[in-house]
Amino acid sequence: MDLLRQKRSPRPRGFLNDHFLIAMPGMRDDRFSRAVIYVCAHSEEGAMGLIINQPQQMRFSDLVVQLGLMDEAQSIRLPPRARDFVVRNGGPVDRSRGFVLHTDDYRVESSLPVSEEICLTATVDILRAISRGKGPRSALMTLGYSGWSPGQLEREVSENDWLTCPVQFDLLFDTDMDTKYDRVLTSIGIDLSRLSPVAGHA
Repeated sequence: MDLLRQKRSPRPRGFLNDHFLIAMPGMRDDRFSRAVIYVCAHSEEGAMGLIINQPQQMRFSDLVVQLGLMDEAQSIRLPPRARDFVVRNGGPVDRSRGFVLHTDDYRVESSLPVSEEICLTATVDILRAISRGKGPRSALMTLGYSGWSPGQLEREVSENDWLTCPVQFDLLFDTDMDTKYDRVLTSIGIDLSRLSPVAGHA
């Protein structure tokens, strides 16, 4: 989260801010197999992102009960959008912590701007709002995040672990996670069968 706070300073944005990372077929880390990651922050200090196409077993209704925001009887009466809100696996770091990526029509003091249209909130305020049907227009929630030390992500991209492309708003927030990886590739004109797992160097 410190990486995100740096975005408020005059330092230049990282070139992968507000981009998708798309795991290549040769991805060596099984945790990121066929992963699509939204990069929330990227700078010389490192990078932070959220996997957006790996659903968790935990349901949103179970989560709000576990956090004490409501009891089980109340969770049964959640608004349809909240009842169907999918909790995703954001990555291997801090998997007990929740992050909500959302449109900027909802903001609280703890919300951090990621781009001109997207914010990240990691407090229970937004979960309470979603459970009442008063949350942002579009949102996704993850438990955990993906992080890279200084220079690590740049090295992984150069070693052909990841493809990158600017974020596509509709693909970011849609809930069809089974086909998201293929649809992101198709949207940038990539045929998976033609992707080589070996990096080319001039």
